[in-house]
This record gives sequence, structure tokens and C-alpha cells, in this order.
Amino acid sequence: MAKKQKIFKPKARIPRGLRDMQGPELAFQKLMLEKISGVYESYGFDALDTSAFEYADALGKFLPDDDRPNEGVFSFEDDDGQWLSMRYDLTAPLARFVAEHYDRLPKPFRRYQWGSVFRNEKPGPGRFRQFLQIDADTVGAGGSQADAEMCLMAADCMQTLGLKCDQFSVNINNRKILDAILAQVGLDAQADDYDMRRLTILRALDKLDRLGIGGVADLLGEGRKDESGDFTKGAGLDKASIAKLTDFVQAGRDTRADTLKALADIVGDSDIGTAGLEELALMDALMQENSDSIRFNPSVVRGLGYYTGPVFEIELNLETEDENGDIARFGSVGGGGRYDDLVKRFKGIEIPATGISIGVSRLAAALTLLGKTDTTSVQDLVVLLVMDKTRLVETSELVKTLRNAGIRAEMYMGDSGMKAQMRYADNRNARLVVIEGEDERAAGVVTLKDLQLGQQNAENIKDNEEWRASEHAQTRLPRAELAQKIKEILS
Repeated sequence: MAKKQKIFKPKARIPRGLRDMQGPELAFQKLMLEKISGVYESYGFDALDTSAFEYADALGKFLPDDDRPNEGVFSFEDDDGQWLSMRYDLTAPLARFVAEHYDRLPKPFRRYQWGSVFRNEKPGPGRFRQFLQIDADTVGAGGSQADAEMCLMAADCMQTLGLKCDQFSVNINNRKILDAILAQVGLDAQADDYDMRRLTILRALDKLDRLGIGGVADLLGEGRKDESGDFTKGAGLDKASIAKLTDFVQAGRDTRADTLKALADIVGDSDIGTAGLEELALMDALMQENSDSIRFNPSVVRGLGYYTGPVFEIELNLETEDENGDIARFGSVGGGGRYDDLVKRFKGIEIPATGISIGVSRLAAALTLLGKTDTTSVQDLVVLLVMDKTRLVETSELVKTLRNAGIRAEMYMGDSGMKAQMRYADNRNARLVVIEGEDERAAGVVTLKDLQLGQQNAENIKDNEEWRASEHAQTRLPRAELAQKIKEILS
């Protein structure tokens, strides 16, 4: 007898670094997108959507160095021999879109966009390969007023989501000022190793919050040995250069005006540094209405290799306990800056641009831990039980009546009895259940159960007599009055 061939069953599993979401989590993210989009639209930005795939050579810094361009991005070769990559952010697709449609677009071009982005990077705790961002960008505006607008808009977004001014900061720096400091410490922009040495310095400065000024100084010098004994080679700067850079990252003061003064003393007569200070001064004048949450912070260095002028970062200034009871610091939940060279790759001419990006997935996790999750935009659910399958048409018509009245309602679609249907309604977190059995139909009424009120009553009931008197938070009413009664309860 022939051996029966084993049927292959794939193991149900999600790829590493990705996750599934459902129900309240998605509802909250949807609400966040609506609120942030509302702020962007109030500033005059229009929505745009671009493809999740781009030609690999359109992604700029992710141009292929090897046969397969997968450094940081997910890529595959199309049937025409061209490499396609999933978008790493929403900015590179914007640059491609502007270059492709430049002649017909208004100048400046102002758009906002949300969508998933994909990173081919090693995943870790809270670090996913797919996450949601919502951006706003102005392309074609070279003045610092556009940068100031981005920072004001970022602050408005945080407040709209329920954060107070002391719970977040929009921190601002300027790449031109940092370039001036790097020139003062002897970094030659024309040298072959400039990019490598500059990146080493930036990485050291970026660790200020985690390592403190002593750890940063070590990384700017010969190097640093961590607690495990691992040694990280430093930038090899002398003591005077190290002091110059550590003074720079610590130049932040309580007010923007005082920070500008401190930076001016450090920058001296550098032309490029002076230009950066002038840009910040104009931004300061334009942001006088918001002095509580928008700060000049020279320690913001992340992404400066990407930007050409002001750079900003949205940081949450608080700590909370995570699900394990450990103290978690949220840190950055968004950022942006001026990037005048990005569209130039396509057009050959400099087209100024500035933008802001908010990490919705990360911010949602932070707000959830803070207890600021709000899904009230999702209407309470009403479930109509099916007591008689020969009456499905009548039950379906009743569901339609409720929906036409603006009520979120569904008819039970399973094959189970009443107890199982009630458990289903509980599992769906339904607020109300409608029952129309034989007795109700004969009397021209329906039974309406308020599951939320029933649960509250159950917590206070002491004996069976009270339980019977409560009638499980249910009421009978004429079928024609059902929609109006539900509206009254839900309101």
C-alpha cells in the first residue's frame, strides 16, 4: 500500500520585527491620524499619497553599493531588471513626486501624508521594521519662517493629542552652527576622511543623554570602555577641541534668547555659524507665542547629515512604568528639518524644503502608557441577537433601520444559542444587546439590554432579590422606538 503523502502545513507566525494590531489600538491610531491631520490642514497643507515602492536609485542615500541594494531597505528586482525598494520614509518619495510633477505644482508645494514605512534593520524592543508616520512638508520655501511654522505645528499636534506644554519639547538646532564648530576644531570638509570623522563626532554628541558629558568627552577623545569592558574607539580630538564641542552641546539655556547669546559666544565670527544664528533668531521672533515647549537645544544632532539648516526633534519630557514595571523614558517621537538638497538630485537645481515627521506608532505607545488612550471616536456597538433563524429578514431590516439612524449595529452571524450570543456580545465589548424573541414579536416590542449598566449594577447587588429587581439592566419598548432609545442611552 502506497504511503500517504504528508500534507504540508505552514506554521502560523509573523515575520521577525513586525506585529499585528487590532481593535482599540487601531482605533486609537486612527483617532491620532485624524487629530494630527486636522492640525496640518488648519495650517493649509493638502493630503498626498505616494506608492509604498520606489525605484532603488530614487532613495538617495540608499543607492545600491552591491549587487543587491538592501542596505537599510527591503528590495527586489523587477521583471525589467530594475531594482524596487519599499519606502524607508515619506520624504524621499515626496522629493521624487515633486521632481516628477514640478511644472504643474504650486510653489511652494505644501503637503501632508501618512503611511507605513519599512526598515531593513535589526529589530529590537519597541523597534519595528514597519511603522506608521505622518509628515508635513513645504517644498519651495527657503525662508526660516517655514521652519518656524513646522515647529509651531509640531507643538500644536502634541497639545491636540492631550499633552501639556511641560510634557514635551520641540528642540531646535542648526546644522550650519555645528559645521562652524567642526571647522573650528580643525575638521577639514575637503579631506577624504571628513564624512567618517564627522559621523564619529555626531554619534558621540548624540549620546549626551545616555552617557553624560564625561562619556561624550571620552568618545570625542581616545575612546570609551563601557561597563561590559567593550572599548569604543573615539574621534581622536585634542583636549581643546573636545572642550569646544562639549561647551557647544551644553550651551542650551532656559530661554531661547539666552541660548542664542551663548551660541554666539562660541561661534565667534564664523560666516556659516552667523548665518545659522540669524536663522534661529528669525525663528525665535516668529515663535514668540510659544515659549514654553519650543527650545533651542544644541545637543540635538541626530540626522544633521541629512539636513542643511535648522533641525528639530519632538521629545517627551517624562517617564512612566512599562508593562513590566520598569521605568521607561519615551524620548523622541518625531523630528524634521530643512533639506535643500534632496530634490536637487532629480532636478539639478537647489529647491529648498523643510518638513516634520511624527512617528505615530511610537507616540501611540507612549500615550497609551500615559493613560491618554482615547477611542471615543469609535461609536459603541449594538448587537442584535438571532432568536429565530426563520426571522432573519425581519432582524436584518431592524439592523438596517438602526444603521440608517446613525447607530453602529450588527446582527449575530454565528450558529450558537442565546448564551453563546451574549458571550459574543461581551467579547466584542458591545454596549447594548437587542433581543426579539417569540414573546417580544407577539407583543410588538423588543428587549434592550445595557451590558455596561448591567455590569455596574452587578458590582453593587448584594442578594438575589436585588438581582431580580434590577432586571439585568434591561427594558422592553416598542420596536418603533428602539433607535431613539438607543441614541438616548449612547448620548
